[in-house]
Amino acid sequence: MALSVLPLDLARWDEAAHDCLVLPVFKDDRPLRGAAGLVDWRLCGRLSRLLKANRASAEAGETMMLPAGRRLRFNRIMWFGLGDAKGYSEDRFRKDLGWILGVVTKAGITEWSIQMPGRASGLIGARRAVEIILEDQLLVSQPITILEDPSGQKDIAELLRSQR
Repeated sequence: MALSVLPLDLARWDEAAHDCLVLPVFKDDRPLRGAAGLVDWRLCGRLSRLLKANRASAEAGETMMLPAGRRLRFNRIMWFGLGDAKGYSEDRFRKDLGWILGVVTKAGITEWSIQMPGRASGLIGARRAVEIILEDQLLVSQPITILEDPSGQKDIAELLRSQR
């Protein structure tokens, strides 16, 4: 299993260099929340400006690759539009993760960090999100770093310990 957890904290992100930061974003998450909000803040509102200028919408199926610049310790950022948050379910979560994995794989990205879809909005629990990942052999084999808040980190750590 190649899963690891990194706090949802810019200072901690600065300590670890990563290849790609994956940002799943709902169309109705304004202002941006969680990892996307932190990235927007660190990039001085760059993501918000893309939204305001209609160069990004977070409509379902939208993908965009951005350079991370010098302010983030990632080589690149991948934006994934998830559409409306209303009615978000475990089935959509599974589909979104499969789609994200497909795009990330086609892009040649081998190591990536992600705040799981729906976590910033509290639409899916941290423990349940990881349980779903553990059910998928393709996802489990990926070197994925999960970005998570402190309470979610605790739940994930307990689950991963029980898996060993």
